[in-house]
Amino acid sequence: MPDVSDFVFPELDWSNTPYSGSVEELPTNLPPARGKPVLMTTFADANLGHDFISGKSVTGLLHFLNKTPFDWFSKKQGTVETATFGSENSAARSAIEQIRANKLTLLFMGVPLSGCPILLGDNKSVVDSGTIPHQQLHKRHLMLSYHFVREAIASGELRFAHINGEFNPSDVLSKHWGYQV
Repeated sequence: MPDVSDFVFPELDWSNTPYSGSVEELPTNLPPARGKPVLMTTFADANLGHDFISGKSVTGLLHFLNKTPFDWFSKKQGTVETATFGSENSAARSAIEQIRANKLTLLFMGVPLSGCPILLGDNKSVVDSGTIPHQQLHKRHLMLSYHFVREAIASGELRFAHINGEFNPSDVLSKHWGYQV
């Protein structure tokens, strides 16, 4: 007699069966790199406590290929932060997640990259703590976010540098919403 799980989770049986074909049949060839290499640059910013009702901050990210913007992101953060460090660190984590996704997309399209991507943020303490580990954190979600950013930088996956807030174009994406009273 069929069980309910046979209809709800048919992929479970499929995922546990061994692959019957040879390894040579698996698609492992990526398209060859074409054209001139491009440099990925991402600008990140956060606006602490933007929403007066919920207390949530806003993350703004602006992605460039060479000097051309190709992707942007602006969204309220999932947690309420009590300090600028927390909201800016959360923005850096979101930026790294998106950099990974964009890098993978370019790789599958056959676009060559010029060096490792660059992440620019306007909070010096977040940049310094990501590049020179010395931070003692007490909130678990901040620790996880901090180590996520730190690991990406330590592995050489990207470079994280400081930019003056006056020259950060992602400010437009984090401070554009009207304040709610």
